[in-house]
Amino acid sequence: MAGMSPMFGRGERRTEKTEKAERVEKSGRAGARAPGERLVTLIRKPGCHLCDDAQQVVEKVCGDLGVPWEGKDITQDEELHRAYWEQIPVVLVDGTQHTFWRVDEGRLRKALAA
Repeated sequence: MAGMSPMFGRGERRTEKTEKAERVEKSGRAGARAPGERLVTLIRKPGCHLCDDAQQVVEKVCGDLGVPWEGKDITQDEELHRAYWEQIPVVLVDGTQHTFWRVDEGRLRKALAA
């Protein structure tokens, strides 16, 4: 009874979705996206030296990897101000918070390679 589940006595049902999941698992790249499909957002404020440092790292990493990035001024957006005021600079990767205060180049590279 090749292909039969010993527990339920039924044949395995292989679907395109199952096969794709297996390929992703084997490749180790679940959720991987092309660099142009990623977006890094730097939330900062004018005159912030930590923000300037963070921007240098973001520019370097995104430039090296071909990943687009955007900067947002926390003083111009009330929602961002409420959410992140005590954490700036804040880096989001694809809309999810990646880090705050200090940006580690290696960690950002690893996140963008995932």
